Amino acid sequence: MLEYQIEAESKAGGFALANTKKIAIPFDATAESGDELPNPAELFLSSFAACILKNVERYSKKLHIPYKKAKIEVKGWRTDVPPAMVKVEYTLTIYSDAEKRKIELLHKNIKKFGTIYNTVAKSCEINGSLIYE
Repeated sequence: MLEYQIEAESKAGGFALANTKKIAIPFDATAESGDELPNPAELFLSSFAACILKNVERYSKKLHIPYKKAKIEVKGWRTDVPPAMVKVEYTLTIYSDAEKRKIELLHKNIKKFGTIYNTVAKSCEINGSLIYE
């Protein structure tokens, strides 16, 4: 079993940092929503996006599918009562000369084996689309 750890702190007024490995990731912990730093929901969606992009790299190598670039756009919806993320939608664009069926296989593996992807899928609806260029 793998284990992960971060440390986070916030200062009065809402400036917060999450420390992991050799980097500090600033985020908004104000009572309202700030305009400069990502809030927890945006960090959640960023983690989801990072999982997918990491697995593009992982499974492109395992499946011998070369790609030039991958890009993802993620949207999330939450309810206020009860407070929860209820839906995540994404569009994954993969720039590759590989056959479309291979890119679709890559996407299938991402959905099947992504740690964050599967964790999110247990708690809310996920709708994803794939663009092949």
